[in-house]
Amino acid sequence: MASSGGDNCTLCNDDDGTSTEAVTWCTECEVLLCAGCEKHHTKSKASKDHKTMSTKDYHKLPKFMLEISSQCRDHNKKFELYCSFHACPCCVQCITDKHKKCQDLKPLSDILKQVKSSASVQLFEKDLKNVKENLEEIIKYLNSRMNTSNSQKTKAAEQIRSMRKLIDDFLNKLEQKILDDLETKQSQLKSKMNTLLQQLKTQANQISQLQSEFSKMTNYGTELQMYVGLREIEKTTSQAAKYIDELKGGDNFEEKNFEVIISPALQSILKEVKSFGDININTNQSTLRLNAGRKDQAQNLVPTVPRIEEIKPTMLRPLTIPEDIKSDSAPICRILPDGEYLIINRHYKYKSCTLLLFGNDGIFERQVITFTEFLFDACYVTNNTVAVALGVNNKTVLVDLKKNQIIQTLKLSHDCYRVASDGKLLVISSDQKSTIVILSDMSKTILEGVGASQISLFEGYIYGTLFYENKVCCYKSTGELLWTFQHQDIDGPEGIALDKNGFVYIASSGNDNIVVVSPDGKTCKTILSDVDEIIYPVYIDIHRETGIMIVSSEIRETGVADEFSGNHYYTAFIYKI
Repeated sequence: MASSGGDNCTLCNDDDGTSTEAVTWCTECEVLLCAGCEKHHTKSKASKDHKTMSTKDYHKLPKFMLEISSQCRDHNKKFELYCSFHACPCCVQCITDKHKKCQDLKPLSDILKQVKSSASVQLFEKDLKNVKENLEEIIKYLNSRMNTSNSQKTKAAEQIRSMRKLIDDFLNKLEQKILDDLETKQSQLKSKMNTLLQQLKTQANQISQLQSEFSKMTNYGTELQMYVGLREIEKTTSQAAKYIDELKGGDNFEEKNFEVIISPALQSILKEVKSFGDININTNQSTLRLNAGRKDQAQNLVPTVPRIEEIKPTMLRPLTIPEDIKSDSAPICRILPDGEYLIINRHYKYKSCTLLLFGNDGIFERQVITFTEFLFDACYVTNNTVAVALGVNNKTVLVDLKKNQIIQTLKLSHDCYRVASDGKLLVISSDQKSTIVILSDMSKTILEGVGASQISLFEGYIYGTLFYENKVCCYKSTGELLWTFQHQDIDGPEGIALDKNGFVYIASSGNDNIVVVSPDGKTCKTILSDVDEIIYPVYIDIHRETGIMIVSSEIRETGVADEFSGNHYYTAFIYKI
């Protein structure tokens, strides 16, 4: 049937240039097949076991996957082997070409058969999710910073304009003050001069009047009148001359000129002030919080991540606990970053708890600090500091292992039974709720409903055991439950730890088992039991970089059937996983 659009069968090509429409894609032959060719393909002895998919599903694959071939491009042969050193598939001819010195060659089928069900699929899905969330968080953060920058710009401009207004108002005030002073002084001077001017005009008018009457006096007056008149004129002119002399003798005729002397401080502004101010960009530590990515992502796909069936701990040694500090209570055991062991030794008899330090060889080194309170849990935080949970006192303390002293006390609103940290976050849990402490600023967030018998942190997720419900739970850091897991091999789960690949290790105290749960919380396997002399395991910890695991265990004397005889004590066993 001629194709009416879509994919054409790779095998059917008519002479007239038309082809039959394909309905199937063979993943091994890498050809498109029409209905007829597919029927022949499924009956052929060579291809009947080949995996096929519909062309509709084939086109749902990402574009880059459509370009992936099962054939070697260099030798045109089918990939049959996998080189762990180069982390790539190769054909038989590649071995004599590019992989002569490669020792770790495995059948490709062994590598591929469990790829879809492997833990790496979930981990890479989580990686993609983390990267996307990180990018979204960065975009959100940068948009927030841009808004903050715009707000700061507006505020800075307001500060500049405000300062300018203050300066303008101040200068206007000074200007008005000196103008008022100028007006006052000019008014006083003008008033004085007007008064003098009026006096002079009065004198001048008197003299003018005498001048006009002098000729009349000389023409018409008698000798006696002339004599008396001259005496009056003499008296008047004499007084006027004296008045003029008095004016000349004073400061009345001094030239009083106005002069403005500008304040030197004000003049210095023009010389010394070179700018209105400075615009600085102060740098503070970023408040951006991103999900932690895995350091070994490129190695997680194939050889380095074991299947759950391949996890088999190897016993290395027990802790060497001196006789005088052996306890009848399970020790809280933690592995420090340098490989040393921190043990909380609890004595019910003496009502005390002591932090003990053991070397990498499992031999006791020294006591760190002794508490009169009963201790419930401990974890390494950062910089030689451990967090210690004090239970019903609603307190958790931070202890400096070098200074052997408490350096900080955290007061919470709930009981502090369990603690876990990844160096950035500290999670403190009770039976009903938990508090997340961000170590950079010690801010706290309460997660209601996230309670656990014991807890652990891995890549920003919170893992916990529920003793009475025989459950293992995984939560987001927001408190959202991701999955729960139950199994008959898990009875009375307490201690919990994770390895670098995300496998969850459970101390199942009710049946003397150590159980490992897959990262997706779907399958499990018992890796240690009473056959391995594990008795009532309560605490467990794993050093993720070295694969060292420590498990608390009860030791009973030969022939002692239970813990109630009094002839028993607790220690911890060290394994390599």
